Amino acid sequence: MKTEDLIRLLAEDTPVRRRLGRSLALALGAGIVASAVLLLATVGLRSNLDQVIGTVRVVFKISLTLALAATAFGLVARIGRPGASTRGFALGLAGLVLLVGLAVASELFVLPSQAWATELIGHHAAFCLQFIPTLSLVPFVALMAALRTGAPENPGRAGAAVGLASGAIGAALYAWHCPDDSPLFVATWYTLAIAFVTAAGYAIGRRFLRW
Repeated sequence: MKTEDLIRLLAEDTPVRRRLGRSLALALGAGIVASAVLLLATVGLRSNLDQVIGTVRVVFKISLTLALAATAFGLVARIGRPGASTRGFALGLAGLVLLVGLAVASELFVLPSQAWATELIGHHAAFCLQFIPTLSLVPFVALMAALRTGAPENPGRAGAAVGLASGAIGAALYAWHCPDDSPLFVATWYTLAIAFVTAAGYAIGRRFLRW
């Protein structure tokens, strides 16, 4: 049997698709709950969250990270099924990147240039780089294990998708604590933290997700 025929048969295997979807949903739920408990048990929610929750920058930060997590998880679900197209989710990710670019450009246009460095560095850049991957750990392990019930055609790319989704989940949770709301801060430090988890996912996925 040719490799292409095997992939097609696996893609048409309804029980496999159902098992993968169920495993990923359970992994997502468990990962979010565990990471949320970790957040609340350690640093907690932002002290003045009730005062800032309605501001444009906070709404943007939270909405962006949630949208990224949802889109990246959809990518994971598709990439675990041989032959499934991921084009729609890739376009969604590109749209989010464009949105971030527009937000950063708008902020740079509004703020005086003397304030750019302050907004970029923020208050807790180093902690952001550390804590987002920490919050990503349980979702990462759970989603990686769940994806083994599928049959990703490219293990490295599938692992990177898991890393992206896990990093985005960690960022979406951390956003409820983070006191730095500048799109410039988010675009820099959140992106670096998520990129680290994504790179780790690629390296681990190449070995762990082989079939």
